[in-house]
Amino acid sequence: MKKVIFGLFFLGLTIQTYAQIIKTEELSEVTVVATNYKYLNDVNSEEVASLPVELLERKVAGYDVKSSDFYQDDYDLYNITFYIPQGKILAAYDKDGKLIRTAERFKDINLPMAVKKAVLDKYPNWTITKDIYLVNYKDNRGSKKTYKLKLENGDEVIRVKLDETGEFM
Repeated sequence: MKKVIFGLFFLGLTIQTYAQIIKTEELSEVTVVATNYKYLNDVNSEEVASLPVELLERKVAGYDVKSSDFYQDDYDLYNITFYIPQGKILAAYDKDGKLIRTAERFKDINLPMAVKKAVLDKYPNWTITKDIYLVNYKDNRGSKKTYKLKLENGDEVIRVKLDETGEFM
């Protein structure tokens, strides 16, 4: 009986030694390139914007023109439109997939605190009933953000324009 137990113990140890063989494989090199990182850095603000707007902007930055069905080497410019219920982005890409410019328009989004505070300070008894958020991005100039607001106070209605810092235009 001792021989059987000793034999099974020895067999158990030898089976594990064969399981320790490691195969090494050479993996191909992977390069991750963020071609449109400047766009995301420029349009994102310190304050959290409306989530659908942020997600659509990330979709625009990550879009690969070269993998689309209509891509051809003959064209130098590709205009792609991205839609969500709150708004849309018209983006222009070059033939290499680099984002050249965008025109963005969104309705009824979460306004930054600077804009809310500026309206509250200048128009204390007014309420914001509608807002439109416009962004124009150009690769060489950066982005310009504008907020168009409709304010109401009883029967009175006024429309104002502000930039992202809360300055009236």
